[in-house]
Parts: sequence; structure tokens; C-alpha cells
Amino acid sequence: MPEPQTARQVARRFVVGFAVTVAATLAVFCLAPRLAFAVTGARSPPGAGVPPTSVASLPGALPGLRVPPARPAPPDVDRSDGTTASGPVQAQPAHMPFYVATKGQVTIYVLGTLHVGFADDYPASQPFRKPILGALDASPILALEISPDDLLVSADEVSKYGACRTPCLSRYLPDALWKKLETRMHGNPAMLDDISRSRPWLASMLVETVDTLKAGFQTEFGTETQLQNVYLRPRGRVIGLETLNEQISAFTRLTQAQQREMLAQDLVQTPAENVADVKELHRLWRIGDADALKAWDDAKTEKLARSRQLATQIDNRVVVDRNYRFAARVVAIAAPNKPVFMAIGALHLGGNRGVLALLRKRGFVVDPA
Repeated sequence: MPEPQTARQVARRFVVGFAVTVAATLAVFCLAPRLAFAVTGARSPPGAGVPPTSVASLPGALPGLRVPPARPAPPDVDRSDGTTASGPVQAQPAHMPFYVATKGQVTIYVLGTLHVGFADDYPASQPFRKPILGALDASPILALEISPDDLLVSADEVSKYGACRTPCLSRYLPDALWKKLETRMHGNPAMLDDISRSRPWLASMLVETVDTLKAGFQTEFGTETQLQNVYLRPRGRVIGLETLNEQISAFTRLTQAQQREMLAQDLVQTPAENVADVKELHRLWRIGDADALKAWDDAKTEKLARSRQLATQIDNRVVVDRNYRFAARVVAIAAPNKPVFMAIGALHLGGNRGVLALLRKRGFVVDPA
């Protein structure tokens, strides 16, 4: 189990929600409803970019797209041992949920992100698929959940609204739930001491983060960080689709009953079962089907919910309300012949109240790319 100091450092890279907050949080994903909400970590040093080349006549080209120069095709693979006659197989980037929304001359690229990952999700030779790289190059604006400037102060804000100066969590929880948490943290009293100084919504994220770290995920390989590393437009802007206060308030405005439901769901399964879920989420994200991800997450919530009513209320506050906000704001900033590249937690995309469906309701044609 991660040391408390490591957990606190990771938390600071997350904020909220799933871009969450922990403390920023330890809540790591922008994929599971709350997880998916988690914000990405601080930007890592930019990597070397590949100068893009305009290819106006490329068959099947995306609207407004400039495609990076072609790289040599990988050699035929000998799948018997993972090598080819000329050497190791070239690593391929994750497919990821990626869609193009068009309405007349307005284009919005939509990428579903994962706020943590592994190094091999983003191979150094080509961290993203060519359509994604081309869309990034074509877009004057990269729109994330939270702006880089807000991310810099996120840890302080999460601590302000989610932490207590003295142990307080046990006062918010029924005895049975507190004892369950104590049992889960058996053998790690320092971590339990940290969690005991948080409110239930933040405690939930800390528990999630511990399990995510045990699965080996790393915040530096979150999608948002990797996107910023390759987004090198000299006149481009990186903006947030919501403010830090708006994101944190999705949690702080939950009732005590809703916060307790969040924490109770995280303690239903064993740590090993939670790790298996995180890995399955990652697998589905790599495949890149937003609706399949949403269906999996809905089934998981159905299984873990202690109260269906409370679980629905939490989903509405933490995911659905923010979906409407993301869709409205990206449409407001989009302009003819000036594509916007939108990158938000993958669980915000699919379903009949996901961002893709909301864009369709606004008259956009949305297709996978």
C-alpha cells in the first residue's frame, strides 16, 4: 500500500473528481463517474514534437485536419514471440475514445481521457494516433476540464474544502461504516490517520486512489498531461471548460447521505476487486468505445450502490450536470473554421446524457474517428 506521503503527492495532482480532487485527490480517473471526474496532474516538461504537414487531399481526412508526416509502417509481426525479422514490434498508442462533431463549418474534436495510465499507453515514437495528432495541430484551442492555471492552486482548494484540522471523519459516518474503513486500512495506521482528517467525499477519493496506485497507474501518464506535451502551437491556447470552484462544488454540495454513499460504494469490494475494475476500465478506454465505457460503468454502479436513489443523485451532480456544462461551453467557444479540441474524462462522453448525445441534440453530426 502506498506510503501516506506518496498518496498526498498523488492527490495534489488530481483535483477533483474525478479530474478529482484530492488533494487533490487521490481520486484518480476521469473515467469512473467520480474517477472520471478527477483532474489531471501538473503539466510535465514538454516532449519533442513532430512538425505537422498539411495534407488537404488525404482520403477520409477529418474536417479542418492537418495530418502529421507519415511514419514508416511497422514491419509484419511474427506473433509467435512478439518480434519481427527486423526487430521488436513497434508499440502502438491506445485507440482512446475520439470523435469529430461537425455543424456546418464548426468542428469540435472530442477525446475521452484517462487521468492516469501507463507509459506504453503513449509510445515515445507516436504518443497518439495520427487523427488525434492532426486534430490537435488543427485546433487553436485545447479545452480541458480545468485550466492549467487553476490546476496550480487545486491542492490548496481541495484541502480547504475537503480536509479537517483534526480527525473528523468518524463523526460523519455511522459506526458500521467507520469500522469498515478501519478494517480496510488495517496495517496502515498513517494512511488511516490522513483519511480520518477528511470529509466523506474526499475520503472516498483517497480510498479510490490507494487502490488505483496499487494497480500500478501513474499520474504522469494521464491523457491531459500527454496532450499538453505535444500541443505545441505557438498561438494556441489551453483553457478550462469549468472553474476550479465549479468542479470542487460538485462534491462539496453533496448531502452527507450522498457523501456516505460514495464512501460505502468504495468499500463494498475488496482492494483486489477494485484493482481489477480499474484495469478493466483502462482496457475499455484503450479500445475507445465511449458507449461501451458508459454501459460498463452503469453496471458497476448498479452492483455497488447501497441506495439506488442516492447513487443516481451522485451521478447527476458529479457527472451529468457537468456534461451539460461541458457541452454548452465548448459550443459557445467554437467558431467556423476554428476547430476546438476538447479533452475530458471518458465517462463524460457516452450514454443518452453524455456529451456526445448533447452535441447531437444541438445539431452536430458526431462520428468516431
